[in-house]
Amino acid sequence: MVAYGMQLPVQSQSTLYAEPWEAGAGPDDLAEIARTADRAGFAYVAVCDHVAIPRRLADAMSTVWYDPVATLAFLAGMTDRVRLLSHVAVVGLRHPLVTAKQYATLDQLSGGRLVLGVGAGHVREEFEALGVDFDTRGAVLDESIDALRAALGPQEYPEFSGERFAFKDLGQRPRPAQPLVPLWVGGSSPAAVRRAALKGDGWLPQGDSRDRLPAQIATVHALREAAGIEAPFTVGAITEPLYVGEPAWRTGRRTLAGKPAAVAESLRAYAVMGVHQIQVRFRSRSATELTDQMAAFAADIAPHLD
Repeated sequence: MVAYGMQLPVQSQSTLYAEPWEAGAGPDDLAEIARTADRAGFAYVAVCDHVAIPRRLADAMSTVWYDPVATLAFLAGMTDRVRLLSHVAVVGLRHPLVTAKQYATLDQLSGGRLVLGVGAGHVREEFEALGVDFDTRGAVLDESIDALRAALGPQEYPEFSGERFAFKDLGQRPRPAQPLVPLWVGGSSPAAVRRAALKGDGWLPQGDSRDRLPAQIATVHALREAAGIEAPFTVGAITEPLYVGEPAWRTGRRTLAGKPAAVAESLRAYAVMGVHQIQVRFRSRSATELTDQMAAFAADIAPHLD
């Protein structure tokens, strides 16, 4: 069965995907959407990570980016089973011990529901303002992943020694509730795909079209096989925008809409490619229409995704 999750609206409002109604939405809407995901069998809800947006990008990206740890902790307290995904945390902006403290606490408070999604980041000014070298962010991310593996493990006094980060004899509690926090790597560049294959427990592609995904997935598996890695691995995909039913309004030419059977048939193609979880996004004109779409998807489409 292909799992399904979603990046939450409201918490990030890039013009690439935000709906007009989100500009006037707030915590109550965000909470109800997360509760709907929890009831409707969504595998996860996801939150993005940006610290500050430069003026040159604000028109396209907006400056609305909720803090991922604070937001996921807020939602953890009002949900029971849905997993909490950072998609993606730009972990190179922070020391790994700071990241580990935040996310280990989140995992403990949520009863072990964290999925730590990480990525390299792309906003130069953000790195410069925080005193982090933008041009070496890939190498920093590689080492940060290794450091986080140690810092989020079961040991109260984790140890790590790398080129940029080193720590030992420093205790951190609470420990994560999970014995192993899943670490998914985001991005679709050759470097990101390689990083996901060799260092991650899963891959979060960033905007790969259906025709490009099979080759990317084959590359992931080939890299893992060549490295002798046999551990389970979660392949993800982001679907087209969805609308369950026949919309009475213009939803855009890329939207996958129609009767549930037809939408389910189209989405099953992802499973054929070897995708294990799909991240869905629904077109909507209000928070209520969105939660109605989520419920319709869970009732009428999700049971037919296998």
